[in-house]
Amino acid sequence: MPTAPSFWLRNGILASALSPLSAIGAALTAARVARPGWQASVPVICCGNVTVGGAGKTTLVLDLARRLSHRNVHVLLRGYRGTSRGVHRVAPGDGVALVGDEALLLAQVAPTWIGADRAASARAAIAARAEILLLDDGLQNPTLRKTFSILVIDGSSGFGNGRVLPAGPLREPVAAAAARCQASVMIGADLTDARASLPPTLPLLQARLVQDNSVTALSGQRVLAFAGIAIPEKFFDPLRAAGATLVAVRRFPDHHAYTASELDELLREATDRLAVAVTTPKDAVRLPPAIREQVIVVGVGLEWSEPAEIDQLLERMVAAVPPAVR
Repeated sequence: MPTAPSFWLRNGILASALSPLSAIGAALTAARVARPGWQASVPVICCGNVTVGGAGKTTLVLDLARRLSHRNVHVLLRGYRGTSRGVHRVAPGDGVALVGDEALLLAQVAPTWIGADRAASARAAIAARAEILLLDDGLQNPTLRKTFSILVIDGSSGFGNGRVLPAGPLREPVAAAAARCQASVMIGADLTDARASLPPTLPLLQARLVQDNSVTALSGQRVLAFAGIAIPEKFFDPLRAAGATLVAVRRFPDHHAYTASELDELLREATDRLAVAVTTPKDAVRLPPAIREQVIVVGVGLEWSEPAEIDQLLERMVAAVPPAVR
C-alpha cells in the first residue's frame, strides 16, 4: 500500500478542493453498505476500520482468535494481494503469493478462509463446523451480515483530517461507520483526540502494541531493522525502547514483495555493520525459507488496559445470539 499523502493529516487547500469527490465516494459507500447481506447461523464478529490501512485490525483479530480458541473460531478475510480466486481455505504449504501475508499469519492461530465474497466464505466455514466467524476487515462489505462490529482505531493517526477519500483517509464518515458498530478499540495513546469523534454511547476499549519476549535478547545488540508494514515506526520504536541499537532502519511499502537483490543487500549491510537483521512476522512470511533462517523475527501483540473488558465483551457478543441462530 502506498504511503498516505501528507495532506490527509490536515484540512488544507488540496483537501478542500477534493471534497466534492469525497461526497460522491461517501454516497457510494453508503449505498453499498445498505445492501442486505446473508445471515449466518453462527455469530459473526467484524474487526474493521474507517481509515485506509494501518489501524491494527489483523493484530486485533489474532488476539481475539486466541481468546476464542476454545470455540472453534474461523477467520475470514479478502486475502490482499493473493492470486487465489473464489473461496479458499488456507492450507499448509500455501505461499504468500497465493493467499497474502495476513492470511498466513492468521492461519497459524485459527482456520482461515480468503475470498472477496464474505458470505461464500462464511458458508464454507460453517460447513467445516465453524462456531464463530471473525472478519479481518469487511466493515464496508455488505455481503455478510455482522452480529457485532468493532471499530479499530490507530491512536497515533486517528481519523486524519476527518475527510473521506480522496480528500482524506476515511472510507466513509466516522459517524456512519460508528453507527454500525457495537464497540471500538483504540490501539495506542489517543494522540489526535479521535475519541471526540465517536458517539458517547459507543464502548471504547484501550490497548497498546507490545513486542514479544524475543525482543529482550536484542537489548544492547546492533540491529538492522526492516519492515514492509503500513506504519514501520510501530515496529522500530519498540525495538529502541527495548535497548536495541538500531544502526539502520529500512522501510518498504506495506505487503512489499521482497526481491532477491533487496534481501541480499539487507543481509550484506547487516554483516558490514556487525548487526543482526530483524523484521516482523508479517514480513517474515514473505521471505524465502533460506533467508528467514538468517533473520530474527520479533512478534507483536496487544496489551489491554483492562483485560477483563475484552473477555467480557466477547462473552456478551456470543451470548446475545439467539440459540436458534447459534
